[in-house]
Amino acid sequence: MKIVFRTDASVQIGTGHVMRCLTLADALNLNGAKCTFICRAHSGHLIDVIHQRGHQTVVLPTQDKHPTTASEDTLGHSAWLGTGWAIDAAQTQEAIRSQATDWLVVDHYALDYRWEEVLRPHCRQLMVIDDLADRRHDCDLLLDQNLGRTAKDYDELIPVAANKLIGPRYALLRPEFAELRAESLARRTHPEFKHLLITMGGVDKDNVTGDVLDALRTCALPTDLHITVVMGSHAPWLDKVKSTAHKMPCPTNVLVNVKQMARLMTDSDLVIGAPGGTAWELCSLGLPSVALVIAENQQGAAKALAEKKAVLLCRSPNELASLMKGKFIHPNGPSLLRQLSNMAAAITQGSGTSLVMTSLGGLHA
Repeated sequence: MKIVFRTDASVQIGTGHVMRCLTLADALNLNGAKCTFICRAHSGHLIDVIHQRGHQTVVLPTQDKHPTTASEDTLGHSAWLGTGWAIDAAQTQEAIRSQATDWLVVDHYALDYRWEEVLRPHCRQLMVIDDLADRRHDCDLLLDQNLGRTAKDYDELIPVAANKLIGPRYALLRPEFAELRAESLARRTHPEFKHLLITMGGVDKDNVTGDVLDALRTCALPTDLHITVVMGSHAPWLDKVKSTAHKMPCPTNVLVNVKQMARLMTDSDLVIGAPGGTAWELCSLGLPSVALVIAENQQGAAKALAEKKAVLLCRSPNELASLMKGKFIHPNGPSLLRQLSNMAAAITQGSGTSLVMTSLGGLHA
């Protein structure tokens, strides 16, 4: 089976789209599928990471930034593409023309049914990964792994015959999350607050991580607390965050491009994080979390998780100090940690990748 992914990472886009596609590609590869990624070389791309994971890549140029016409620039995230959708479609078409593609997987907010119609003749089946339900798609399979989303949200947006995989049950998580679930949940039965994890995404272009650390400096943190900060190598504020970490009142380590994230989460007691794709990793491990929204497209997931009492919602870093003092640096802190863990663990068990692979053709992770 030959699978082609069209997705991008950049300082503006973030890393989540490529990383969840890589999770699916890695599992497919273990089952004998051959995966190719088509990516544009934006600033902050992850093409080197894709290579390191053993997948082929086709790099689309960034210098061919043709102006878009009014009819092209109609999507809310059109600027993420770096060119017009028609040009991107032509370049993608050229990239896959020489190979028989069983599935073309599209994970990009700047692409819709117009692009997909152009690529239809060049693949046997087409899958779309989406989070927004804000545009039409021409696909055979649609995945939206977000809590609160329903199949009905796509009734007018995709073909009637298309298969829909909706909700966190189908979240694309690496196998180690399911493997460590039991160990992580066992840890939560007698919760402590000794290891705080901070992860605001691979890029964090606005340095929310630094704002979080500044807010925590004003708290009377437990004397035995240890903080771990996770960032990506393309994060523009990485050096500044490292400098801030040295000034923290408790030991604070900054880790870059962490490969054992499931293990790190399992060994943590609480996380402050952005409610993007990481939210489903946290839920699969039952890790209590404070959700800090840093992008508009995270609002829906954050609200849905908060309504399920699976996260504690924080509107801004400015609110963090009082929230920590009133909730976790408090006699009732362990009880809240246990409650958050139980509710989060009920959201997803971490086996979504296997379910998605089954829909792609009877494969199993």
